[in-house]
Amino acid sequence: MISIIVAVSEDWGIGKDNKLLWHISEDLKRFKRLTFGNTVIMGKRTWESLPRRPLPGRRNIVLTDDKTENIENAVTAYSIEDSLSKCEKNEEIFIMGGGSIYRQFMPFADRLYITHVHKKAPADIYFPEIDLKIWKITEKEVFKTDGEESIPYTYTIYEKKE
Repeated sequence: MISIIVAVSEDWGIGKDNKLLWHISEDLKRFKRLTFGNTVIMGKRTWESLPRRPLPGRRNIVLTDDKTENIENAVTAYSIEDSLSKCEKNEEIFIMGGGSIYRQFMPFADRLYITHVHKKAPADIYFPEIDLKIWKITEKEVFKTDGEESIPYTYTIYEKKE
C-alpha cells in the first residue's frame, strides 16, 4: 500500500522556502500516529528540512538524483523504483514530499491522506490537484485549531477508484 500524506492550502500550496506553511500541532501528531512503525519516503530537500533526522520509529528512505551520494542515518534511493524496492512487503509506505516527489509517486499511490487547510498562504511548492475521476473520498473530518490563530482544516482520505 502506497500512501501519500500532505497538508495543502486552499490553492494546493504545501511549502515555501523549504518550510511548512503553518504549524498545526494536531496535524503533526496525526502524521506521527499514521506513519509510526512504517516506512516514509521523501526527497532530499524534505529530509534537510526536518528538525530531527531521521524521523524516529520509522524507516526513512531519502531520494536523491546524485548517484554518488549516501544520506547518513537514512536509506538512500536513486529512483522511484529503487526506493520502492527497498520497502518491506505488506507494509504501508508513506510518501511525505516534496512537490516533485509527490508528482512522481501519484501514479503509484493507492491512498491519499490530505489535510485541507482552509486558508491561503504564500507558497513556492504545490501539490498536484486531485482528479476525482481517479480518486474517491472515503473519509472526511472537519476541525478547527485552538489558540490565537484559529485555522480550520479538514482531514480527507482519498482511495484510488477500481
